[in-house]
Amino acid sequence: MSSILLEARNVYEDFEVETDILFFKVGDHDLVIFHGRNYNIKKRMTAEQLKRLLSNSTYYHVYGGCYVNLNKISSIEDDCIYFGEKGLFAKNVRVPRRKQESIRHLLKGLK
Repeated sequence: MSSILLEARNVYEDFEVETDILFFKVGDHDLVIFHGRNYNIKKRMTAEQLKRLLSNSTYYHVYGGCYVNLNKISSIEDDCIYFGEKGLFAKNVRVPRRKQESIRHLLKGLK
């Protein structure tokens, strides 16, 4: 009988930007803060990495340096984008009204 070893991914070092990250914020000095379901990761990126990340069509610019993962949005209510279940500990991002309709239109195209 052979044993199968399951490799556990260390999400802090080996995360997938398109599947694990709900949204991210670009700060000063090429510092990017990635927000996952139950974690936040700060990571410095090279100019090339940052350029590639910002050109990714999975993410939509909502304000300043904040980009949301269109595939992870569960709802848009009360001027907020919600990821997953709404509730006390729900991850959310405030979004300007003028961006809400654009996001809703993009979400219809994804489904």
